[in-house]
Amino acid sequence: MIERQFPITRMRRMRKDAFSRRLMSENVLTTQDLIYPMFVIEGHNQREPVKSMPDIERLSIDLLILEAQALFELGIPMIALFPVPNPDTKTLEATEAYNPDGLVQRAIRAVKEAVPEMGVMTDVALDPYTTHGQDGIIDEDGYVLNDDTIDVLMKQALSHAEAGADVVAPSDMMDGRIIEIRELLEEHGHIHTRIMAYSAKYASAYYGPFRDAVGSAGNLGKADKKTYQMDPANSDEALHEVAMDINEGADMVMVKPGVPYLDIVYRVKQEFKAPTFVYHVSGEYAMLKAAALNGWINEREVVLETLLSCKRAGADGILTYYAKVAAQWLAEK
Repeated sequence: MIERQFPITRMRRMRKDAFSRRLMSENVLTTQDLIYPMFVIEGHNQREPVKSMPDIERLSIDLLILEAQALFELGIPMIALFPVPNPDTKTLEATEAYNPDGLVQRAIRAVKEAVPEMGVMTDVALDPYTTHGQDGIIDEDGYVLNDDTIDVLMKQALSHAEAGADVVAPSDMMDGRIIEIRELLEEHGHIHTRIMAYSAKYASAYYGPFRDAVGSAGNLGKADKKTYQMDPANSDEALHEVAMDINEGADMVMVKPGVPYLDIVYRVKQEFKAPTFVYHVSGEYAMLKAAALNGWINEREVVLETLLSCKRAGADGILTYYAKVAAQWLAEK
């Protein structure tokens, strides 16, 4: 780095006026960076508040369509669907995950028919469909079986692609699932279906409100997911995970959670230069919302600063429950 000295160099000189601050701004947050996660439920004209996530609701498909239309008008390029299936459809084998007439599959078709230009991303994971709340098939000791789980994930991903999903997003952290899903999609002619791999998904305590939202918290109980999700202490391991997923055919990779793991986002983007996304998760949303509701922070300013920090770290896009309101705020600027 070149040597700089005062007063020849005054760093504040470029900060004095708004025009020069804008001219030297290194990163910018736009609506095009945002992906909105949405929870879908059965029924008609049904909406259910998520108590641990104020202002977030579970929506039936008819209301989901209306929301997707509003999001598209705001300029949000993609939504991510997460199902809240009826409890009586949950099984040990998670067979409902690949039901062609399942909740997610019907939601995909409905959104793509109503708003064909809206990108639709789906979660490829079994936890909403298992009686035990784990992301895979378990043995008699409760251990999640890698290869048996992949067999089901492949069927699930294919059913989503056949329903019209633009992006399938395996979030399970099973070893080798990306290549199996990619080859199956190719075999069935879904050559344009993109894969966003949850490549560095950590066994985080920030997921609590999400598990409430999809109804898996009660099934999981006191169990954890540490045998397949990553140790929060590890950083180098994330690079190996990302490298494997890219090599196996992932078009995009994701780091999850968000702000506590921006060092991982930075390392991934610097190392691979691949499309890199970050998930600003439910626990992060809930903390900001709680502080805002208590009047402790300026919600708008803190949220936009938080999302901008994800861009600065190297994220090409951000999954966030603040996507809709952030888009509205950005439109007002």
